[in-house]
Amino acid sequence: MEPALADVGERLNRGEPRALEEAYRSLGPLVMSYLSRYVPQPDIEDVMQRVFYEVWRVHERFDPEQSLRGWVLGIARKRAIDHLRKRRDVVVPLDSMREITGDDGREVAERLVWADEVRGALDLLPELQRQVIELAYFDGYTQTEIAVALDIPLGTVKTRTSRGLQRLAGLLENRRNA
Repeated sequence: MEPALADVGERLNRGEPRALEEAYRSLGPLVMSYLSRYVPQPDIEDVMQRVFYEVWRVHERFDPEQSLRGWVLGIARKRAIDHLRKRRDVVVPLDSMREITGDDGREVAERLVWADEVRGALDLLPELQRQVIELAYFDGYTQTEIAVALDIPLGTVKTRTSRGLQRLAGLLENRRNA
């Protein structure tokens, strides 16, 4: 967990109003993006306001040892479902409800938290390893294309990718066990 958000989470748990503002500033775009997948556009801001109202209302329930992002996204998931249930005037496709809840009701929120953890761990990799992994996994380059783009030997790309993925796995494992 990144230190700035961990600090915000601890202060939020203690009931410091400024921590709520910082959580909103830091996590608001992520929550808005998450809600936009399920809540109709005109209602997103209302639901988002309910999410952060709930964050403040139950702030003492937050465990500072856990991910603040995951906790807030869990609340967002619940408020999105509540909102969709209340909309009697609109037929909500059953498939969209399955997608938001997943098998145990947390799948999408957990996927977003995991993606955020991966991005955080990527930032901790050495630049040369991060560069080849991002080109391969985020930009869709092949290893040969990476070698050409970076003007380095193919063997170097393979080595950096392998070492970077090993280091990334270790960082993620440490985060999960922390």
